[in-house]
Amino acid sequence: MNGYFPVVMLSVARYRLILFVRLAFLGVHSVGSLLGIVYRSKTPNLYKNNAHNKVGWLLTGIILAQCVLEIVKFAASIGKSEARSEEQEAFLHPVSEKVMQHEQTHAYRYSNGSGHFTASESSRSQSVSSMMDPHKEEQEQKLHAYKNPRADVEADCTEKLGLLCQAKLHRFTLGVPANLSRKTIHTLNVMDSIINSISLLLGFVAIISGAVVYGGVFRGNSIFNGMAHSVKGGIFFWYGLLTLGRWMGCFADMGWAWNVKPPVGIVNRRVFRMPSAEFVESFVIFLYGVSNVWLEHLAAWGSAWSAQDYEHVSISILFFGGGLCGMLVESEKVRNFLNTTIVASATAHRTQRTGDPFLPPKSYASSMNPFPALIIFLLGLLMSSHDQSSMVSTTIHKQWGTLFVGFALARAITYIMIYISPPTSYLPSRPPSELISSFCLISGGLVFIVSNKDTVAAMEDHDIHAMFPFTIIMGFTAFLMAWVIITLAIKGWALRKTRTPTSRLSAAEHD
Repeated sequence: MNGYFPVVMLSVARYRLILFVRLAFLGVHSVGSLLGIVYRSKTPNLYKNNAHNKVGWLLTGIILAQCVLEIVKFAASIGKSEARSEEQEAFLHPVSEKVMQHEQTHAYRYSNGSGHFTASESSRSQSVSSMMDPHKEEQEQKLHAYKNPRADVEADCTEKLGLLCQAKLHRFTLGVPANLSRKTIHTLNVMDSIINSISLLLGFVAIISGAVVYGGVFRGNSIFNGMAHSVKGGIFFWYGLLTLGRWMGCFADMGWAWNVKPPVGIVNRRVFRMPSAEFVESFVIFLYGVSNVWLEHLAAWGSAWSAQDYEHVSISILFFGGGLCGMLVESEKVRNFLNTTIVASATAHRTQRTGDPFLPPKSYASSMNPFPALIIFLLGLLMSSHDQSSMVSTTIHKQWGTLFVGFALARAITYIMIYISPPTSYLPSRPPSELISSFCLISGGLVFIVSNKDTVAAMEDHDIHAMFPFTIIMGFTAFLMAWVIITLAIKGWALRKTRTPTSRLSAAEHD
């Protein structure tokens, strides 16, 4: 997944050489798949009917499908360039003929007047006439352009594709339709974006399932405990990556990067109508609670409910109600309804003085919803004091519970900073406390995954202390965050190479 992440970022940036990047990655992936097939043929199948193989082949098909999509878009861009050059040639052909007729008539007159009109004299007379007539040189340049109507196309091809010539590109895209409409190309881009998002999640699933198959855990009825820890820990892991993305400014156009949301004109209407990041966080917490209320007793279906089952269900209810409160706090309609009394009074008793006291406060410029952090803070406290069947398991649960408490405290510091000094710029403000928030979420989610029963039992069998996986995960989290920052910087570089501020503004106005 780490190797595929830069490819996804370059694709999101619409990098002009993304097709060749994808083909190179497909070659590397093919070599890895071949080595995996050889390894599998030489070793016994100790985990029959596992999901890791299916996910791996699904990812291979996705990577191949993305290459096909890029080839289609690439052929369409070449066809569009050729159509534009042909239209230009058809438009300028009558003018070219008139200039050529004028040149022939001019040369005929000189030849009739002197009778000795050579090529050298012609060139000298043309140079003299161009000095005498400043428009003559411009007409000659236009004539050269008319005689070479594909010069601009070839220059554009050279700029985008380096040393590749157009004939090779035709052979490379042989059989691919090039006359695609703008709507079709837009549909292909949307499909590519969706596949990029799905492929990252599938890459994470492939890594987790590969670790399960390699370790030989989650067999029989223990699959429910393993899936619960993997899914829930994975949610917090990706929550941390999104928090890191907010700090880097990935979602500044939606106002998620602790900045002022840009108005329509700078961003399109669809992006402007996106809810706040806190609303999305509250909705995910709400959905998490709604679904887990009915899944906490799944591993012991048909048997009596235990005290631990009731504890887990109560946590799900906490997420259910906390997420609902968070969404209500983020609702602008609810906020307007709550302001009805003072707004009605202001309308009835408004004076002739300026109505500045009735303007929305500065704190409305950014969301400061405490419920997502509060819910995770309570979850961390509960897990820190959640006794398990062994000392190792209890310690690991306390570790990721403490990390979640750290996230909540760091998010509280962020809200205090935003409340004291609300953002006034469209650019991301990057509060330093959000780096701590993302670190705690990423590492806490990974420790959450490790705290399943089978992994803990394997650690106890091999006399491994709880501090060992904790320190490894801390170091891995730091390197992962550094890799994500580098990858997002590559995306920004690709955007600067691909687009200009004028083109981005015109695209936003068009949308």
